[in-house]
Amino acid sequence: MHYTTAKTILSARNGMNLYRGCQHGCIYCDSRSCCYGMAHPFEDIEVKENALRLLETALQCKRQLCMIGTGSMSDPYMPLEKELGMTRQALECIEKYGFGATLHTKSDLVLRDLELLQRINSKTKAVVQMTLTTADETLCRILEPNVASTARRVAALKQLRQAGIPTVVWLCPILPFLNDTEENIRSIVGFCAEAGVKGIIHFGMGMTLREGNREYFYRQLDRHFPGMKERYIRTYSNAYELLSPAWRKLEQVFREECDRYGICRDNDKIFGWLSAFEEKTEQISLF
Repeated sequence: MHYTTAKTILSARNGMNLYRGCQHGCIYCDSRSCCYGMAHPFEDIEVKENALRLLETALQCKRQLCMIGTGSMSDPYMPLEKELGMTRQALECIEKYGFGATLHTKSDLVLRDLELLQRINSKTKAVVQMTLTTADETLCRILEPNVASTARRVAALKQLRQAGIPTVVWLCPILPFLNDTEENIRSIVGFCAEAGVKGIIHFGMGMTLREGNREYFYRQLDRHFPGMKERYIRTYSNAYELLSPAWRKLEQVFREECDRYGICRDNDKIFGWLSAFEEKTEQISLF
């Protein structure tokens, strides 16, 4: 871990990353890609020591209330958050000034801040987005070694629902030859139905690889799945987008299962709802 001084904290779309890098160790993580210009080892977490001051100043200067997001590049609830509590302090600032919040995580540590999320949600909207990749707990420990297990994430989604916090699930990535099965897709959509999620964000039955994350991913394949790297190279060469050979059937299964449970699967509609600030009297519908 090391500290840095940031110049700004909010992006043009009101997203923020309090940390840079991640401790979760997911073998497929796109944030490792060289295009993001990270000048330090990915596991050496960069902490923006002035982030909270920048956030408060930015919120004070905004002319309109809006949704504030976090988690697009680094998980706001990685283990380091237990010690530093920067995500919680950011939520306190968001609640203080009446803004909405949307968080993207793979950790059930988000439940620590449940009462704070409820306070935000009582005035506007607080949404938790949770990534689910595989229903296989053994495979989960390999693909996402330092993350809450799938079972724990699903339990967190259920607890959030019981507390009145709306949730969205990201179903990605689908790794060819690893979690690209009909059983996996049906199981995850079923988990989402049990947890009452508002929608499932999905970018196709496959994954992406580019310089930086490709090399790390292939090293992990060699470590955990001998011969799998060679299968990837034979099938995809150096392609950026790697679709599962079964993608058409998996897409059909995904659509059928979402429709069966009445879960929104329209990315544009979900993203529009996530970014829309609403007073509780307005109640903008995802559907």
